[in-house]
Amino acid sequence: MATQTMTRDQISPWQNLSFVLNKPYQVTFEDRPKPTLESPHHAIVAINYTGICGSDVHYWHHGAIGHFVVKDPMVLGHESAGTVVEVGAAVTHLRPGDRVAIEPGYACRRCSDCRAGRYNLCDKMVFAATPPYDGTLTGLWASPGQSVVVMGAGPVGLLCAAVARRAYGASTVASVDIVQSKLDFALAFASTHAYLSQRVSPEANAQAIKEHVGLLARGGADVVIDASGAEPSIQTSLHTVRMGGTYVQGGMGKSDITFPIMAMCLKEVTAKGSFRYGPGDYELAVDLVASGKVDIKKLVSDVVPFEKAEEAFRKVKEGEVIKILIAGPNEKL
Repeated sequence: MATQTMTRDQISPWQNLSFVLNKPYQVTFEDRPKPTLESPHHAIVAINYTGICGSDVHYWHHGAIGHFVVKDPMVLGHESAGTVVEVGAAVTHLRPGDRVAIEPGYACRRCSDCRAGRYNLCDKMVFAATPPYDGTLTGLWASPGQSVVVMGAGPVGLLCAAVARRAYGASTVASVDIVQSKLDFALAFASTHAYLSQRVSPEANAQAIKEHVGLLARGGADVVIDASGAEPSIQTSLHTVRMGGTYVQGGMGKSDITFPIMAMCLKEVTAKGSFRYGPGDYELAVDLVASGKVDIKKLVSDVVPFEKAEEAFRKVKEGEVIKILIAGPNEKL
């Protein structure tokens, strides 16, 4: 593990210091050229804080996610907020000094998927910190009165639970995980129920979840969201959802798994994939935070200075935090 270390005193305010992944577990700090406006419609943003996503950790640990492979040095990070420092002549909705959240994906806006409003499926999508592009929520199906089970109580699972209950009015929101401390947090954060997954068969776990949450009479949950990507969790999900219910795959795990397809077919389950986020999701997320319906500050376990970025990655990898933020190189903590 070769990592270039740097102290706060070595960081100049005129630097464009970047946290670069060269290959698994090998990261360096590099002073890269400052960006320039390439279009009158562009803006330049100074990064104030960046959250670490599971995909960032996956690239740091494995160097790839599916067919997205790190072949050249890549700047990590895409969950960022910052301050506008310069805008192009055609930009009318922003000005220097504005604080912004950065949507990390930029589609072509011309292909059939983009024209159909499904820009997250664009073949030419430029997505921050996804090879070969340098870096710097998930779709949710629920409605009032529904029961929702969320597999996994990490940041994505917790936010799914919060949005289902606070924004969509789900009456029952159950979080499932293998770590009790995460479940304790989920109950305090948004969930109405929590279940500690056991080392038993997926069918047995599903039965226990339904009993614990009070869903036996209805045959299961209206909506089950897997936010873990773990094979046993996915299998349990299909046995937990009710007849005619909805299953959403939000977590990413192995490319191929053993999947209980018979359970899905016999129940006529509506199964939905979720890749990054869909049209309108980013604006919705900003509105939910701005309105106070979802308090994301509670998810932030720690904020570390830029020079301790790799330490932050290790904490996420070991499950020591819920969401950790890396301050920008010119932020003073």
